[in-house]
Amino acid sequence: EVDKTTFEAEVLQAPGKVVVDFYGDGCVPCAALMPHVHEFAEKYGATLKFCALNTTKARRLAISQKILGLPVIAVYENGEMIDSCVKDDATPENVEAMIKKYA
Repeated sequence: EVDKTTFEAEVLQAPGKVVVDFYGDGCVPCAALMPHVHEFAEKYGATLKFCALNTTKARRLAISQKILGLPVIAVYENGEMIDSCVKDDATPENVEAMIKKYA
């Protein structure tokens, strides 16, 4: 779990690739996706770093990262978002396929 104070160090300055689960309080699709993301973190955690950001508590940060709808699962490398699954595309299957490309 990252927040607006740790996001830069944990995601933007992290070596290698980082998968970030952007979710919000009361977001039903986010809650449904979260157990799958935790499963992927266990499966691919050796090669990828996994973080989650509650956008309800970090709205400005989410907007600065161009997170406009939820859920968003994004892959970062060298401080840049290089791939993402957004809203209706953020199915467990699509998210895992995206993660596999970088694992």
